[in-house]
Amino acid sequence: MYNNIYQGKKVLVTGHTGFKGTWLTAWLLQLKAEVVGISKDIPTKPSMFEELHLENKIVHYKEDIRDLSKMIEIISTEEPDFLFHLAAQPIVSTSYIEPIETISSNVMGTTNILEALKISNHKCTAIIITSDKAYDNIEQIWGYKEDDKMGGKDIYSGSKGAAELIIKSYFHSFFKSKDSNIKLAIGRAGNVIGGGDWATDRIVVDCMEAWSEGEIVEIRAPKATRPWQHVLEPLSGYLNLGQVLYEDNSLHGEAFNFGPRAEQNHTVEELLIDLSGYWDFNDVNDAYKVTGNIPFHEAGLLKLNCDKALFYFKWQANLEYKDTIRFTSEWYYDFYKTDKDIYDITMSQIQEYETLAKEKGLVWTK
Repeated sequence: MYNNIYQGKKVLVTGHTGFKGTWLTAWLLQLKAEVVGISKDIPTKPSMFEELHLENKIVHYKEDIRDLSKMIEIISTEEPDFLFHLAAQPIVSTSYIEPIETISSNVMGTTNILEALKISNHKCTAIIITSDKAYDNIEQIWGYKEDDKMGGKDIYSGSKGAAELIIKSYFHSFFKSKDSNIKLAIGRAGNVIGGGDWATDRIVVDCMEAWSEGEIVEIRAPKATRPWQHVLEPLSGYLNLGQVLYEDNSLHGEAFNFGPRAEQNHTVEELLIDLSGYWDFNDVNDAYKVTGNIPFHEAGLLKLNCDKALFYFKWQANLEYKDTIRFTSEWYYDFYKTDKDIYDITMSQIQEYETLAKEKGLVWTK
């Protein structure tokens, strides 16, 4: 996998206690990397990070990325070979309630990581993760490309767009030289689903929590369309990008989208119907009801064009929609309804994901 590039390497993951960060940490452990994590807290209860007991398997720093002196100290001391920056305030609805928290985390937090890398100046391949919501979403019917306009109508989108400008300015000011010890690239991805997410205002989370208690879930916008993808899809892209950037300077400073195939665009209602099929409902009307109450701006359409990643390093999404649904529902069902070891379930899904990718001949499986 990934030309064994991560085996024996020290990999720092910021936001490693979050949903995507936990999956990335688990996958890196499977790839035999030495993982170092930085997160200010355990963001949810339950927590996938805690359920997998990952604190005992990695070097775990409980620090806030907004503390520049701590970021300088950790990065200069640990000198990671790779850095994946995922730490952020990730919830759109929270950005309306806590705009300053959102901006300081997503903009200044990212700035601090870049500044700490600049000061440490050891050889490091850094993948900085932002979001598809960094794009100025005008709800165009074709996918957004990496050179489309940044920005957005809500605080979360604005914070991600602003972070992109900071990354660009740091690259051109300090890291652009091909002799730079810091090699940098940006990863952007959209809505991800999968087992282990318990964040606020996430439709899949709301469903799984309600269905585990035999309750009906309320949805706001049943016709909203999203390019649903399993969390392992963009993570495979980030890891693939880290590999090729480590091996070749030509992608230094570039940004890449990671998303599912176009046919995986489905409405919220379609998603719920398909997920509920794994929860033994006799009638889908027992699974959800529509309230139509949208208290803040939500984009109705948002998808990415991933041709650039395909062109430069042949990255493609792996899972079919049906497998995305199966992976997600089965993980939660096992968590809530069975006594199976959830660490084993998680690692088994990563292994199956790799197996399916091998069968498709995806380049990163070599």
